[in-house]
Amino acid sequence: MNRRLFLYAGAAVAAMAAGGFAYREWGHPPPAEPGAADPVAALRALSLPDLEGKPHTLAQWQGRPMVVNFWATWCAPCVKEMPELQALQEKYAGIQFVGIGVDKVENMRQFLQKVPVSYPLLVMGPGAIDTLRTLGNPAGGLPFTLIFDANGGVNRKILGQIQFDDLDRTLSTLAAA
Repeated sequence: MNRRLFLYAGAAVAAMAAGGFAYREWGHPPPAEPGAADPVAALRALSLPDLEGKPHTLAQWQGRPMVVNFWATWCAPCVKEMPELQALQEKYAGIQFVGIGVDKVENMRQFLQKVPVSYPLLVMGPGAIDTLRTLGNPAGGLPFTLIFDANGGVNRKILGQIQFDDLDRTLSTLAAA
């Protein structure tokens, strides 16, 4: 009887360990350790240059809702959604839009000649992929969009190309708040 109980207890421990591994590996990060840095706060505080080299932080726009879109000129869905993001930015003047390029400054400047946007574009370069992973995008895929409320909290995360009507509904709710 004791041997059977020992085997069942061992199987239960193994199953819990495997379940915890799967939970973390398939899109659910482990709980933050006490005192661990908040990746969203770190992103807001990070100084990134614009296309002219002037440094900016996302914190400078805190106090209003914000859409932060990670993109690259070589990413077809990113390129396709840029005119839609521009249209939403024009519709919601009270919401700050910011594009963070996972690209080179020269490529981004050339892109703007073909597809102009009026919201700020900041440059993070290829190191952004690690940042995306800490923000809940385990594959580091693009495009990746974060929607912040006026208090700086994450309202939504969108992995992949935005759906105009869906994002429009989210932004209308934030604009009315």
